[in-house]
Amino acid sequence: MQLTDTHSHLYLDAFKDDIDSVLNRAAKADIRTILLPAIDWISLDQMDQLHHDQIKFHKMMGIHPCEVDLSRSDEEERLLEVCSMDQFVGVGETGLDYYWSTEFIENQKESLRMHCRVAREVNKPIVLHNRDATDDLLQIIDEEQDGDLTGVWHCFTGTEEEGKRAIDLGLHLGVGGVATFKNAGVGEVVAKMPLDKLILETDAPYLSPAPKRGKRNEPAFMRYTAEKLAVLKDKSLEEIAEKTTGNAIELFNLG
Repeated sequence: MQLTDTHSHLYLDAFKDDIDSVLNRAAKADIRTILLPAIDWISLDQMDQLHHDQIKFHKMMGIHPCEVDLSRSDEEERLLEVCSMDQFVGVGETGLDYYWSTEFIENQKESLRMHCRVAREVNKPIVLHNRDATDDLLQIIDEEQDGDLTGVWHCFTGTEEEGKRAIDLGLHLGVGGVATFKNAGVGEVVAKMPLDKLILETDAPYLSPAPKRGKRNEPAFMRYTAEKLAVLKDKSLEEIAEKTTGNAIELFNLG
């Protein structure tokens, strides 16, 4: 059995003291592929430090909405250059975050549109962060969708209607730890979404699934999310692993 964590920030300082142990636990939990979304340009050098004999890493490049800096005149050109490289499988993470600040909403929107342009140009999926901004996020994706834009609503926490609209717009849904929370309602919505549009993720070190809620998240914990999805979909864990990994391979062209 092989599981794929499609969204993990293992390069952050939260893992600097025990990254080898974290990766060993991931391998033991059948995690064989981990995708690394960037949050800023510094992320690139940090990603290159990750190695494990049993795990394959794939990089993505993007500017997190909380890190947007539009003062760089060559930002789009530089992003396009990096994302064009074969070693990068996606564009992100990008998106909208109105939770921390509503002061720079227009900057975030402009950055998201820039990432959409790059994603279409390089023909790679876009990875979308969304916090308290669902209507604006989906509206922008609708406007930027030319028939070729693909991507994932990372850490999906939407309603059934929002999930279906996202899928209709060409997006997959990233199922993470929140889907295991008893009172969040996300699991019930995920159960109604088509399995061929779902991929698994951790968002490590954030959003640990039950029963690890409140602790630092890590790829090994994704097995709890996979087990929850198996219950929600009335499938075996092996079937969930095979299908979600297959979905990730197809979406990100992992070959």
